[in-house]
Amino acid sequence: MFDFQSLAVPVFSKDFLWGGATAANQLEGAWNQAGKGPSIADALPGGKQRFAIASQPDFDWQVDEAKYRYPNHRGIEHYQHYKEDIKLFAEMGFKCYRFSIAWSRIFPQGDETEPNEAGLEFYDHLIDECLKYQIKPVITISHYELPLNLAKKYGGWKNRQLISFYERFAKVVLERYYQKVHYWMTFNEINSAFHFPVMSQGLVPSNGAKDFTNIIQAWHNQFVASALAVKIGHQLDSNLQIGCMILYATSYAYDSDPKNQLANLQQMQDFNFFCADVQVRGKYPSSTGRMLRDHQVELQKLQITAEDLELLKKYPVDYIGFSYYMSTVTDITHQDAAKSAGNLIGGVSNPFLKTSDWGWQIDPTGLRIALNQLYDRYQKPLFVVENGLGAVDQLTADGQIHDDYRIDYLRQHIQAMAGAVADGVDLMGYTPWGCIDLVSASTGQMSKRYGFIYVDLDDQGNGSLKRIPKDSFYWYQKVIQSNGSKL
Repeated sequence: MFDFQSLAVPVFSKDFLWGGATAANQLEGAWNQAGKGPSIADALPGGKQRFAIASQPDFDWQVDEAKYRYPNHRGIEHYQHYKEDIKLFAEMGFKCYRFSIAWSRIFPQGDETEPNEAGLEFYDHLIDECLKYQIKPVITISHYELPLNLAKKYGGWKNRQLISFYERFAKVVLERYYQKVHYWMTFNEINSAFHFPVMSQGLVPSNGAKDFTNIIQAWHNQFVASALAVKIGHQLDSNLQIGCMILYATSYAYDSDPKNQLANLQQMQDFNFFCADVQVRGKYPSSTGRMLRDHQVELQKLQITAEDLELLKKYPVDYIGFSYYMSTVTDITHQDAAKSAGNLIGGVSNPFLKTSDWGWQIDPTGLRIALNQLYDRYQKPLFVVENGLGAVDQLTADGQIHDDYRIDYLRQHIQAMAGAVADGVDLMGYTPWGCIDLVSASTGQMSKRYGFIYVDLDDQGNGSLKRIPKDSFYWYQKVIQSNGSKL
């Protein structure tokens, strides 16, 4: 029976998880300290052309400081400053903090049988520091930081051996932290491999990124690994909440031409729903065959067992975490349509939307649509675990950062979430991306800033590393204090 009394409660529930989100490879630094091995993020170049460089046929993973000088080797030195950073999060009033565990900090090469105790001890301290302030950790097990050895020696996630390596990693961290950490996610933006498999699957042209058969096999291996993590977690504590995490971009057909409408439907099936369908419903969707034919996947090369499919069915995820930054437009009928340059997932420009400093189209209403689409399809709790505005922030003469543009962006997206909750969506929480300035994953820059907290560091690694709260810091503090009623 429908609970009509629920209509009288405030928009956001009293236990709504307000917080922020980061990833280890973008802020920790200490990339080769205390036994940590290199990850794929440590072997990518910095700068706006980093994905273009990694897409070249001759690209090879190299940890080459002279050639790349990739700033994540230093990050914002969160490894040394985590107490200061968590204290600032607590001052904002965070209810939760989403972060990732660097796989190569625990298993430096990825294929060892015994973990690196020094790496585990760092996360012992980080988790305890969160709990000291009643901040609930939300941990992403794998967030764009595959151990480099697993990409170079084993060819990335297309190799089924990575299932057992991930299972060992997940088992170690879940057993170590399950009594302190209630919320988990298995892979970050798992569906991003549809457009850039380098980050989530460790695939570049030299080890198979151009063949969609490899991407499908890599996804399947990750689906199985994710199910194994759910199995391990629920065996430890059946109340643990273990979710998937997808990159979601609300998609519109350019016009009412049926060809564009159909193309948009298929784009949604393939990009927004395929990975979620498998992890949430526990089975491959009916659109799989059409997608595999469209991308000329060689079925005879896929290694998929009956045991795999049974595991997927038995251990689906508990909730859906997703990132939302932009929407996209599908147009297959106008060859001269202007492209949306900043959107990593492609699409044409939407004339009704403004863009960020990096060309990402800003669409708060699209978030409300996304929340309704996901909840109507899956009827599982949702968690907006990334959302934010990458922008150039300027220090004023008095050492302040007045980022009204970021406040406006976040306000509109929170209003969209409130609308979706009023629509009936079960929303767990909100963790805006890069709650403290960090290295951008898409461009390898510090100048593309998302945080509520400014970090004095530039793209060349110059700066004092001083942490300075921005205007948005104090605004978000009031948002959390009012549980989203004062925007």
